[in-house]
Amino acid sequence: MFKERSLSSRVRGAVKSFRVVVVSGARQTGKTTLLRHLFPEWDCVTFDPVTDIEGARADPDLFLDNHPPPLILDEIQYAAEVVAALKRRVDRAGDLPGQYILTGSQQWQVMRVLAESLAGRAVFIDLHGLSVAESADAPESGWLPFWLGGADAFMDHQAGRRSGLRLHRWLWRGSLPGTLLVEDAWIASFWDAYQRTYIERDARALAELGDWQQFGLFLRLAGALSAQEVNASQFGREMGVTPRTARKWLDVLTGTFQWHEIPAWQGNAVKRVIAKPKGYLGDTGLICHGQRISSSEALGGHPLLGALFETAVVGDIRRQASALAFAPGFWHWRAAGGAEVDLIIEADGCLYPVEVRLTSNPRPRDASGINAFRAAHPGQRIAPGLIVCAADRPRRVTENVFALPWDWLVTPG
Repeated sequence: MFKERSLSSRVRGAVKSFRVVVVSGARQTGKTTLLRHLFPEWDCVTFDPVTDIEGARADPDLFLDNHPPPLILDEIQYAAEVVAALKRRVDRAGDLPGQYILTGSQQWQVMRVLAESLAGRAVFIDLHGLSVAESADAPESGWLPFWLGGADAFMDHQAGRRSGLRLHRWLWRGSLPGTLLVEDAWIASFWDAYQRTYIERDARALAELGDWQQFGLFLRLAGALSAQEVNASQFGREMGVTPRTARKWLDVLTGTFQWHEIPAWQGNAVKRVIAKPKGYLGDTGLICHGQRISSSEALGGHPLLGALFETAVVGDIRRQASALAFAPGFWHWRAAGGAEVDLIIEADGCLYPVEVRLTSNPRPRDASGINAFRAAHPGQRIAPGLIVCAADRPRRVTENVFALPWDWLVTPG
């Protein structure tokens, strides 16, 4: 089952403009499926961490002789030796766009070498799991670009609809395309296989883990602490490891697209700001599996439900942003006095404060953090605030704060 992706047009455009396009992202986000769908006529080779496919590592020049462009090289991190040979060929071919597309599921090592070796020759695009709009077969209907185009105008012309997705089911199953093919009874098996493959192949390769079972427990802990400020000492205490080891393991999760952190906003007007980043595990389905949540019905009243909702909404906003021509910046804000805003989106010199609230009836008190942020930064250009919640329709909460359903799809017009 192929789901049209909001990144499709961006990838097509990149291939027409750059000699090399690198599509990266976590395992099973649909990188290969998307590229085979967009470029069915291209040759495609998928590398393996164990087998030297067609002798690519032993003799990369001969391998590339046998596979002239246009060529898709899937999971390039498993054939680092090809990169140098690829660079030479790209340089010889001149400025001809659309020569190679590479994919990778690790940000370290080979991907770093790619960034250095192909500087000026390649463009990098990240593919995440399915956004709400993609899951609803409406990939161009995500609300973020319309909101950034003008919050007041967006709310004045709020033509749109709900996605029809069920919240608890969306959180429990997760966003990976592969879950669409799995019945509820097999979701646990899907995530179990995903976790085992991830730990045994990606994490071990990056971190040289001596105790992969302990790292599996650490992955579960990361899920339990998703949507909280990152404290390596707390991670270490919970696991009985040093803060340095905990930080290293978080970096491994980051390097394989399983974890991301949002830095703290520090404006000049506020001196006493807690500067710790907030951390999020990449998929709520993986969190639910790690916490032994057996069904979507079991989420009702679960103590992690609010954190799961924030993790999912922040993840969905990042997925929408990845399709924009110029990705905005993301921050969180928390003053020493306790006031906080879950997400500050920075675009074109303007700050867009966003709160995530698991409520169907947002009230003015839910906007207190946004109001505090606005008051603390009088010199900043700040757009109307937004509360992403479980409301049934968009509406105004206060003069400068609006509420938006988490699954709202915009009708362009």
